[in-house]
Amino acid sequence: MASTEPWLMENGSVKVLSKEIRHGRTAHNMSSSSLRKKSDLTLVSKIRFPCLRRCLANIQEVILGTKLSVLFPAIPLAIIGQCFGFAEPWVFALSLLGLTPLAERVSFLTEQIAFYTGPTVGGLLNATCGNATELIIAIFALYGRKIDVVKYSLLGSILSNLLLVLGTSLFCGGIANLRKEQKYDRKQADVNSLLLLLALLCHMLPLLFKYAAASSDITAKATLQLSRASSIVMLIGYFAYLVFQLWTHREFFEAQE
Repeated sequence: MASTEPWLMENGSVKVLSKEIRHGRTAHNMSSSSLRKKSDLTLVSKIRFPCLRRCLANIQEVILGTKLSVLFPAIPLAIIGQCFGFAEPWVFALSLLGLTPLAERVSFLTEQIAFYTGPTVGGLLNATCGNATELIIAIFALYGRKIDVVKYSLLGSILSNLLLVLGTSLFCGGIANLRKEQKYDRKQADVNSLLLLLALLCHMLPLLFKYAAASSDITAKATLQLSRASSIVMLIGYFAYLVFQLWTHREFFEAQE
């Protein structure tokens, strides 16, 4: 029999969870993703040291717990191709294939954290880490002075989240609730709408300032400074949102959990 011990949940209640549940694949099995699969832990289970056995089991679960694990070799191949001067389309294709399982694994890991911390923290982590790909691309593109790549990457991320993700969620929610009206939390909708409005204003102000000026040469430096200030404002707004949702007004978001 597996040993059990109490575990403190997000709402303060104590839940008895076995060590296999907390360190094994219970949260993994609860996932509804069709890309997930169970990895064979036969070899890992033969290790004598419990701490090392759990560590290797978790690592194996992260790497081999997806049907996309066959694409992981594309990561070293892309690095080798870049070092040995392969054609850029090949390096790009290999990098794209390597990013696919990594993006799915980020979603998997945030789901594991949400299994213990609750939907609020898990949702925030998923939203934050879900943009890790765009962040990595933006950092390396800025380092290589490829400003257009950064612009198009951000534009694609914004359009996909605002149109594709939101539209798909509303469509699937409507199909799942054909005979009843969908209900949304007004407090969360108000906060998200205000954040969206803030982001829109921060993006529009530098653009409007640039086109409203008589000479672009005179306003180039001022536009750059305004753009940097807008970025700082958006970062402050995001961290303020985290404090609002996780600490100061957490009870507003725990009602529907």
